[in-house]
Amino acid sequence: MAYFGLISPGMLNMTALKIRINNGTSDSLKFAFGAALVVFIQVGIALYFANFFNRNPHIINVLKVIGVVVFFLLSIFFYKLSRKELKPNSTNTKGNYFLRGIGMSSINMLAIPFYLGISIFLAAENKIKIEHPFILLFIFGAALGSFLLFCSYIIFAKVISKKVAFIAKNINLILSLLFLGLGILTLFKVLH
Repeated sequence: MAYFGLISPGMLNMTALKIRINNGTSDSLKFAFGAALVVFIQVGIALYFANFFNRNPHIINVLKVIGVVVFFLLSIFFYKLSRKELKPNSTNTKGNYFLRGIGMSSINMLAIPFYLGISIFLAAENKIKIEHPFILLFIFGAALGSFLLFCSYIIFAKVISKKVAFIAKNINLILSLLFLGLGILTLFKVLH
């Protein structure tokens, strides 16, 4: 989920790519590790709230409605991204890239709602258990998936940088349609 949820060329991915091109693999991996560390915390926060909602079954319909709203908002967000031409962010040639990864990932306001929406949807479908130790495994998996995605951008930096506009447009459109479909499916289940 984390890998595919973050696959579209965005601020973090493109910064990791740019650091790899300008400074090399070591600095870009430091950046990726810092960014993935923050994802670990963000997923923990999202699952805490999902766990709270899950323990209060009287608000399960509210959760489903929240899930619908989150999926539709994510669909709109990725559709808007598909309409833009994204370019790698410029970076300085010096600095602590681990801290830069932490800082940039911390301002990513989409992560917590994304994982909250996904975890609520999966819990409502009985696909995950929001209890220990499964919560911790989910959090580790999300952080690892994020780190592996950043590594994919780092490994394929030269290929991606040549085709970034084409990739960004198509991946974001696919993600937009995916979240639209999930929103419609969840709305259908709420209404029935």
